[in-house]
Amino acid sequence: MIKGLLSVFLVLAAVSSSLGKPEKPAAKKEKRVPQTLSRGWGDQLIWAQTYEEALFKAKSNNKPLMVIHHLEDCPHSLALKKAFANSKEIQKMADEDFILLNLVYETTDKHLSPDGQYVPRILFVDPSLTVRADITGRYANRMYAYEPSDINLLISNMQKAKKLLKTEL
Repeated sequence: MIKGLLSVFLVLAAVSSSLGKPEKPAAKKEKRVPQTLSRGWGDQLIWAQTYEEALFKAKSNNKPLMVIHHLEDCPHSLALKKAFANSKEIQKMADEDFILLNLVYETTDKHLSPDGQYVPRILFVDPSLTVRADITGRYANRMYAYEPSDINLLISNMQKAKKLLKTEL
């Protein structure tokens, strides 16, 4: 008798647990999990963790590397970060065509500070691991600096890095 009641109870429990779960709707497009490595520059983008990892990915994926040097509490860095993150064109191009790295500290590679260690600055590195000295901002004394008003120049420089990559290799 106890065995019979126990088996009926188990069947009822199994049926009720399967009926109690609502079906999950199928996700249409899988979103990427935001990464803390973005530091607000584009949470849906894939960011390299270290300069060495970024160089490896650039070379192995044959994509240019965009290195963003900034400081978390710098008002110029914060303003550029907001403009960068809000530009759909930059976000799309960065996602599809670049290996990305943002640094809040200096690297030991002197090629990443050819004209000084100021922030914010953005440099491009070719998959051949050559820093692109020919792709600069509009300032003579801070060649790799960009401001929020320079977003169109940054977009143009990103396109230049992509086009030259395809024609040089």
